[in-house]
Amino acid sequence: MENADVRPTGPALPTGRGDLSYGVARALRGRPGSGTPFPPCGTADDAAPYGEDLHLALYLCYELHYRGFCGVDPAWEWDPALLAFRAGLERHFLDALRADTKRRTDIDEALADLLVESPDGASASHYLRDEGELWHLREYAAQRSVYHLKEADPHAWVIPRLRGRAKAAMAAVEFAEFGAGRADRMHSRLYAGLMTDLGLDTTYGRYVDMATGEMLASVNLMSMFGLHRALRGALVGHFAAGEVVASPTSRRLAEAMRRVDAGEAAVRFYAEHVAGDAAHEQLVRHEVVGGLLEEEPWLETDVAFGIDATAVLDARLAEKLLPAWRDGLSGLRTPL
Repeated sequence: MENADVRPTGPALPTGRGDLSYGVARALRGRPGSGTPFPPCGTADDAAPYGEDLHLALYLCYELHYRGFCGVDPAWEWDPALLAFRAGLERHFLDALRADTKRRTDIDEALADLLVESPDGASASHYLRDEGELWHLREYAAQRSVYHLKEADPHAWVIPRLRGRAKAAMAAVEFAEFGAGRADRMHSRLYAGLMTDLGLDTTYGRYVDMATGEMLASVNLMSMFGLHRALRGALVGHFAAGEVVASPTSRRLAEAMRRVDAGEAAVRFYAEHVAGDAAHEQLVRHEVVGGLLEEEPWLETDVAFGIDATAVLDARLAEKLLPAWRDGLSGLRTPL
């Protein structure tokens, strides 16, 4: 019997970028349990762990837990064959992250390292503040929309997995991210206003096909950490890392938006994060991280891993964007 919930709503399935992502997209066009074969598990192990094909395939799997795709049966969300295939992708991604991060337990040191600026200021926000033109900001906003149009959603999954101080503080920060009860103040809604000022389409999922593998990897990191209870410490580390860098990064991006006269809503999105995220940083450091480790001190290494994995993927995205922009080229897969 056909599932009555399979409706022509939600974003369209993105175009595949290789055997893994084509295989997932092909399966999702059919019915769960119909026997549509996925690529062999060994294919994931042969793929680049940070590559576009693997991360689009993983993104397709994860997006079923958010809004799904137009015409795709929602029963795919918990299809055993799809979950088994996804597990192979996750394992390959996690193995690479663990190999590329330090194994440490000093949380304060890991967070402090995030604010150490390289001599050439090698971050997208530095470049956009100092040299960025309007087209650079439009590209950056389109790419970041893959996350910001569902901002705070991946982190909400960790709330049931926390207790005590950590749970209360995490809920408080997420409440603010979701607009403190006002739909017009939700950060995802504010980001849509920024996109409108920049002349971009605010449709959810509109720019996935243009987003680089590096951007998809950053979004997948949040989803992977959020969906696995075993990775709750890493999710808290990721969340803490985001709050630490958010205020200075947002200040630079607000200055960039003002400099190119991007528009009031474009400036507002980042300007509001400057003070708000500075306050959130202290709450996350002392109550979310502190509360978690008070209850479960054995998760200290996982929290540090979440911080360092975030830094690895942020650096990879900057390494993708900056050389292209400095050469006058688009940092997207296809230019706007």
